[in-house]
Amino acid sequence: MTQITIRTIEPQDNEAIAAIIRSSLEEYGLNLPGTAYFDESLDYMYEAFREASSQYFIALDGDKIIGGVGVFPSAGLPPDTVELVKMYLLPEYRGQGLGKLLIRKCIGQAQNLGYRYIYLESLTELKTAVGVYEKLGFRLLDKPIGNTGHYSCTIWMLYEVEA
Repeated sequence: MTQITIRTIEPQDNEAIAAIIRSSLEEYGLNLPGTAYFDESLDYMYEAFREASSQYFIALDGDKIIGGVGVFPSAGLPPDTVELVKMYLLPEYRGQGLGKLLIRKCIGQAQNLGYRYIYLESLTELKTAVGVYEKLGFRLLDKPIGNTGHYSCTIWMLYEVEA
């Protein structure tokens, strides 16, 4: 690793982050309907995250895009809740604390935007990520909230943002 930097998404990042998300889901056999793999916004993430009260962060190793994560006011969520979305890293950058750093960046952004809760959806196959979420204070829910369109997800979690 050279120097890891985190910045907001830019238009030229669309192709690289879409490829990282798709390859990550393929790696776990999760290139299924009802997952982020088929999200209409995947190929134009910059444009999707121009929506008010949303933000997507890109992680770079030097000039190389290595992953990202964002917060988005997904459909059907309560007004005080934002969703943590599209948290993916290239395999060689996992397990080094970068995911936690990115999630903490989103927690700070959610707080800055005035949200009280951060919701997320995941899958049992992504147990390492789920463990990271739990360590950061996300708690499991019995059922989904909102209308994200990710009907294949089987894990739902909520984090209470400190005031």
